[in-house]
Amino acid sequence: MTTTTPRSVGSAMSRVEGLDKVTGRARYASEYTPRDLVHAAPVQSTVARGEIRAVDIDGALKCPGVIAAIWYGNAPRLAPTDDPELAVLQSPRVAYRGQYVAVVMAETLQDAREAASRVRVEYAAERHDVELRADHPGLYRPDQVNPDLPADVEQGDPDAALASAPVVVDATYTTPAEHNNPMEPHATVAEWDADGLTLHDSNQGASAVRDTLAPLFGLPPAHVQVISPHVGGGFGAKGTPWSPTVLAALAAKQAGRPVKLTVTRQQMFAVTGYRTPTIQRVRLGADAGGRLTAIVHEAFEQSSTVREFAEQTTTPTRMMYAAPARRTTHRLVRLDVPTPSWMRAPGEAPGMFALESAMDELAIACGLDPIELRIRNEPDTDPESGLPFSSRNLVACLREGARRFGWADRDPTPGVRRRGRLLAGTGVAASTYPVYRRPSQASVRAEPDGWFTVRIAAADIGTGARTVLTQIAADALRTPVSRVRVEIGDSALPTASLAGGSMGTASWGTAVVRACEALVDELDRRGGDLPAEGVEASADTTEEISGQQRFARHAFGAQFAEVGVDTDTGETRVLRLLGVFAAGRIINPATARSQFIGGMTMGLSMALLEESVLDREFGDYLNHDFAQYHIATCADVPDIQAFWVEEDDPHLNPMGSKGIGEIGIVGTAAAVANAVHHATGVRVRDLPIRLDRLVGQDMFHGSSP
Repeated sequence: MTTTTPRSVGSAMSRVEGLDKVTGRARYASEYTPRDLVHAAPVQSTVARGEIRAVDIDGALKCPGVIAAIWYGNAPRLAPTDDPELAVLQSPRVAYRGQYVAVVMAETLQDAREAASRVRVEYAAERHDVELRADHPGLYRPDQVNPDLPADVEQGDPDAALASAPVVVDATYTTPAEHNNPMEPHATVAEWDADGLTLHDSNQGASAVRDTLAPLFGLPPAHVQVISPHVGGGFGAKGTPWSPTVLAALAAKQAGRPVKLTVTRQQMFAVTGYRTPTIQRVRLGADAGGRLTAIVHEAFEQSSTVREFAEQTTTPTRMMYAAPARRTTHRLVRLDVPTPSWMRAPGEAPGMFALESAMDELAIACGLDPIELRIRNEPDTDPESGLPFSSRNLVACLREGARRFGWADRDPTPGVRRRGRLLAGTGVAASTYPVYRRPSQASVRAEPDGWFTVRIAAADIGTGARTVLTQIAADALRTPVSRVRVEIGDSALPTASLAGGSMGTASWGTAVVRACEALVDELDRRGGDLPAEGVEASADTTEEISGQQRFARHAFGAQFAEVGVDTDTGETRVLRLLGVFAAGRIINPATARSQFIGGMTMGLSMALLEESVLDREFGDYLNHDFAQYHIATCADVPDIQAFWVEEDDPHLNPMGSKGIGEIGIVGTAAAVANAVHHATGVRVRDLPIRLDRLVGQDMFHGSSP
């Protein structure tokens, strides 16, 4: 193949599945309706800790249309698992309120829900403990934090450095529990046949779901097929299987018919993960010129009694700024709550809120511009590992963002800019996210009709993965995108890593490029002779990724915010939001911009709105729907812009790309909080920035409590 075609990578190609989505041809998990389908309605625990004494299903079985009801006493047995969250209906123990304790199957969803309401469960309730506190006696140091990082890292003598530092910031910041809330709730249609189990499931990685569920049901992986061609968002909540998927498979096994289980919005606040609340103490020591001499960042978090999950909250502090003495720690307590898990930018999102808020406080204490302070503390190499950065363009992002935002005209005095009833202010924060890449496999076939078919078990959760993989494959094959079709979202396809950790394009793209290169070589060897059955090539990137050179690989960015705070009500509005990012080569400017502004919108939501409110008496979250759990809408982001700097990094992957799905959220909350301080003089260290945290404060004289 020696054809020369225009390059597709770098162009703003429209989504290849866009027409299918707007016309309704794209089918999501709950839209599959196999023959003889029945519906499942789970029953949730009404206590936060205890044991089931008895379950009365007689009332449910008498309801019209009911097929069966199962609970731990009659449920099919599962194989032992190292994730007890998946041991659904296997024990009478209750570990948190809302945990599944039974399920009813019926001919219609309405019949199933009515019957489920007739199930009577008797509990031996026990006293529960659901509140995270920095002085909780159960706090301990986990062996590691997500994904496999050391819980604590210390370099130098930070205590001595803080004691001798001319300027010290010592502040505590908190973030609440937050729930992922993708547009499409979790849903599974499970069907058993002689060959095994088939799942139409909403997830972020069909291969991972297959490999998790197969041993649970005592099946070889080849006998479990997971199909998820279209997914309506995940934000980490669909990164691994949760109890609803297992429960659907159990129910189908018991009923002997296909079963559909769609998680309600309310149930998602108990059974599909969330971001742990955090309490973070940050101490910064600096010389008179603002150069850091010490950084100490301590995080307190929660997990469940079912399974340990430790969010990596302080890890970005380890590499963000230069300082000779540093300590970062994590302490965890196991409470009677659901298990937290990944939520967009786990670790970086809450951790950078605290660090970047503290950096803003340090800039004020040193009498420095916040951008200048960050530039003065720019490291030459990764402060934690000593490795060289593959590329690091944070300073370029800060300077380009300042130029575009009009930062040079900023008066640093807080609480002095009035626009009618509004106090206006601006803030900045830096952001970062690590560059991950995981082994994947891909195949590509040259078809007799002139098309090329690329197959990989990747997941498109709304990010545009299909589209960018089409572009990547077209360039590697030296053919127009109009001749490439990409098949994804099926565990029967070559195994792929999940869509998470901002690593999808890097991981899948590498496998696709290598498979395409192998096919091009084979076609060249054949001299263009294509047999009737076509020609196929495949690739597995395991060896390539394990042998990659050692660099500190990260994306960087800078977010700028302008806010207006109503002096009468304390209501905060974000008037402008701008981000500039350094994320390697941008594969598709249209989908990239969508990811950046989506992440920034979620960061704005984190700053001003999102908060899962714990009910200490009953042990669960009170605001478990969109009527009470508020997220940002279009009206909340009137002016949001995303840009990027050109970055050529040869140490990443064949495309030269970095992940962009999560970095947008990382610095935004701190930028908004810093802007609120600039507007009002009130430093809000506890998210979200509710009006009650501003009303009653002196927002006219720059005072800070």
